[in-house]
Order: sequence, then C-alpha cells, then structure tokens
Amino acid sequence: MKHFSMLRSFHVADLFTIANGCCGVVAVFHAMRFLATQDARSIYLAALLVPLAIAFDVLDGRVARWRHRASPMGRELDSLADLISFGVAPAAIAYAVGLNSPLDQLGLVFFVVCGLSRLARYNITADSLADQEGKVTYFEGTPIPTSVIPLALLLIAYHTDWLLPVTVLGMRMHLTVLLFVLSGSLMISKTLHVPKP
Repeated sequence: MKHFSMLRSFHVADLFTIANGCCGVVAVFHAMRFLATQDARSIYLAALLVPLAIAFDVLDGRVARWRHRASPMGRELDSLADLISFGVAPAAIAYAVGLNSPLDQLGLVFFVVCGLSRLARYNITADSLADQEGKVTYFEGTPIPTSVIPLALLLIAYHTDWLLPVTVLGMRMHLTVLLFVLSGSLMISKTLHVPKP
C-alpha cells in the first residue's frame, strides 16, 4: 500500500476537485463520440458536464473552508481540474460542433492558453492578494469557470445552425469562435477585478 500513500494525503475537498476534473475528461470523451457518431445527445451531454463540474468546483472550496483543510496540493489540484473542465473541455466541444478550421483552432488554442495562464497567475499571486484573514477577495481577470457562458452561446448557435462561417483573407473561420477569444482575453486581464464570493 505504500505505493498509494499519496491517496492518504487527499482531503475530503480534494475528492470534489477530482470529480470536477473527471467531468471535464468525460466531456471530452463525449465530444469525441459526437465526432464519431454525429449523435447530438453526445454533444449536449458533454456540455451539461461543464456546469456539473462547476458545482463540484464550488463544493470543493466550501468543504475545504468548512473543514479548515485548505492545502497547497488542493490548490494545485483545483487549478489542474479547472483547466480540464473549463478550458480543454469547452474547446473540445467547440471543435466537435464545427469550429475546426485552422483559424478556429487558433482561437480555441488561444482560449485554452489564456485559461492556463490565468490559473498559473492565480496560484502565484493568491497569497499577495489575500486579506488579513488569508482570504482572496477578488480575482484578477474573469475566473475560468466563466467559460460556461461562451459554451452556452455556442450550443445555442449550433442548435440553431448559426455558427456564422466567414472567409477572412481566403481562410475559413466561424465568427462564434470570437466568443472564446473574448472569454480568454477577459481571463488574462490584470485591470479587471472580479469580487470573489
């Protein structure tokens, strides 16, 4: 059992964090299934797993505060799970529904890299942003779970067949990818301060 000793270092809150990450991974699987089968149920299920991941993300923080068991490992786990569920999974869903031209892919990669950068910045600045009680009172830039907003708008556009394909300098793209570019840009803003609940 000593090979699994790391498991004993997990707190209850970490289990919710892991559930968050699992939702993101399964969402990616369903996006891939949609590409293989074109069964719309797969893409809608993939999209529904993202709000479920948000629920687990909220619960892990509340459980950690309730049990007074916050830890550096928990913070790192949280960021990694968030990147999967709110960065990679929405990008995979967007690709699966049709945002797959080279320009679309560039926009989606930008979105994921912004999420990655935003989470890394939070991890290294959280202590300096904390108040006297050790609580971070605001986010610099929008939190990565706000990616549920462009994802929801994308699903509406997909459902109504309104992905807005255009040609820019001879290259095809969909204007709906700009929702993700905007979301990523807001995440990495240093001047935008969002109160932390």
